[in-house]
Amino acid sequence: MPANPTSKKTVAQYQAELSPIEFEVTQRSGTERPFTGKYWDHWSTGIYQCVCCGVQLFSSNTKFDAGCGWPSFSIPLENSAIREIKDSSHGMIRTEVRCQNCEAHLGHVFDDGPAPSGLRYCINSASLRFNDQQNQTGESSK
Repeated sequence: MPANPTSKKTVAQYQAELSPIEFEVTQRSGTERPFTGKYWDHWSTGIYQCVCCGVQLFSSNTKFDAGCGWPSFSIPLENSAIREIKDSSHGMIRTEVRCQNCEAHLGHVFDDGPAPSGLRYCINSASLRFNDQQNQTGESSK
């Protein structure tokens, strides 16, 4: 689903369209429990999109197992797709990651990731939708 940067949905629209955990994470800056989300141990080839607006956020090519229980990526598809914000909640100083288009909470970014970026984008599965890359015959490309 392509993003529409000119329209922002209402809280009622998000509540109607999202599951309870998707709403909690994306609209209330919640965090799903580790090792419970559908993408933490998901290794198919494709693109991870914002569950709220469809913006393409991360490629499976940059996904890695950080052992933390959440999907982890070394870089976003495009830096312009995300927004980073200082987060001092819960007695910690962290960097929150939001969708640049619809402002959905995605997760956090840390500086303990692999080379070359050294970053670990720790993203809630509930904030993502996976788009399997298809080849011309409709089969998944691997």
